[in-house]
Amino acid sequence: MKTKLTLTVEKEIVEKAKLKAASRGISLSKMFEEIFEKENPEVEKTPEQFAAARFLERLKREAPIKALEKSDKELIREHRNKKYV
Repeated sequence: MKTKLTLTVEKEIVEKAKLKAASRGISLSKMFEEIFEKENPEVEKTPEQFAAARFLERLKREAPIKALEKSDKELIREHRNKKYV
């Protein structure tokens, strides 16, 4: 069942929303429905958040780094014995 919704927002926001909907070839009402009809609507992400998500996916696909040849104890011992100038 459809129902009418009244929102109060800045005029510039309404114009931006209309342009975005028009660029997608849908009405503002349809765009609003699409955002909230999903079971778990995702919050829109910034370009930085999208980039971080892509980077994490790439890291997951990378081959794991081989274990160090030296044990932690050996590395600590070497670090302690280093002479710093």
